[in-house]
Amino acid sequence: MAVEKVFPMTEAGKAKLEQELEELKTVKRKEVVERIKIARSFGDLSENSEYDSAKEEQAFVEGRITTLENMIRNAKIIKDDDLNSDMVTLGKTVTFMELPDGDEETYTIVGSAEADPFEGKISNDSPIAKSLLGHKVNEEVTVQTPGGEMNVRIVSIQ
Repeated sequence: MAVEKVFPMTEAGKAKLEQELEELKTVKRKEVVERIKIARSFGDLSENSEYDSAKEEQAFVEGRITTLENMIRNAKIIKDDDLNSDMVTLGKTVTFMELPDGDEETYTIVGSAEADPFEGKISNDSPIAKSLLGHKVNEEVTVQTPGGEMNVRIVSIQ
């Protein structure tokens, strides 16, 4: 039997996934079924683009539901007491300064299930997070990015 992938996440991240799952199951699924019902009433299904579109949306919704259920079932909650207070670990917010120009960036390192770069949450599988994990404040770290190497100094860890 294959080993299921574990999804490390915060309690808030799991709650957000559970909320999305509930929305998909109780609202979106019903909306799509109604769209299919209406599209069927238009007649010949072989040339019915509305029906095809609704069926594609249904497949997407059902696939997302399956994905979310799997992520929630295999969630590993990151607890504050699991976190080393002075080292970059999963669940920590890290501020670093690019060297030599001094631009500062702040990210929270989370599991891939709750990563959202627009909200400052990066996956522990991302090149930046992989490079920072295990390091401490004032350490200089070389980060491998798709655009090449970047040198940074860790300013703070929360």
